Amino acid sequence: MSIQASLAQPNVEKAVAYSRSVYEISAQTQEELSKLVEAQFGDFQKTVAGLLDKAAKSAPAGSDVAVAAVKSAIAAANSAFDNMNKAAKQVAEIAEANVAAATNATVKAVGASAASAKKGK
Repeated sequence: MSIQASLAQPNVEKAVAYSRSVYEISAQTQEELSKLVEAQFGDFQKTVAGLLDKAAKSAPAGSDVAVAAVKSAIAAANSAFDNMNKAAKQVAEIAEANVAAATNATVKAVGASAASAKKGK
C-alpha cells in the first residue's frame, strides 16, 4: 500500500501541474480576448458618438429630443457593457481562486495519504 501511495503522489502532482498550466493558458487567452473586445467596443463607441454628433448638427430643428433619446440609449448600452465586463472579471477571479484552492487541497491530501501509508509500514 505504501508503494502504491508513493507512486500515486508524483502522478497526482504531475496531473495537478498540468491542469494548472491548462487553466493558466485558458485564463490568459480569455484575458487577451477580453482586452480585444474592450478595444473594439471602445472604437465602436467613438465612431457612434462621432456619427451621432454629425447627425445632430445636420438634423432639422426640433429633433433634439430624438438625438437625446439615442444618446441616452447609447449611454445605457455602454453602462451595461461595463457592468457585464466587471462581472465577468469577478467570476474569473473567483474561479481562479477556487481552482488554486482545489489543486492545493488535492496535492496536500495525496501527500498526507502517502505519508500515512509510509508510517503504517
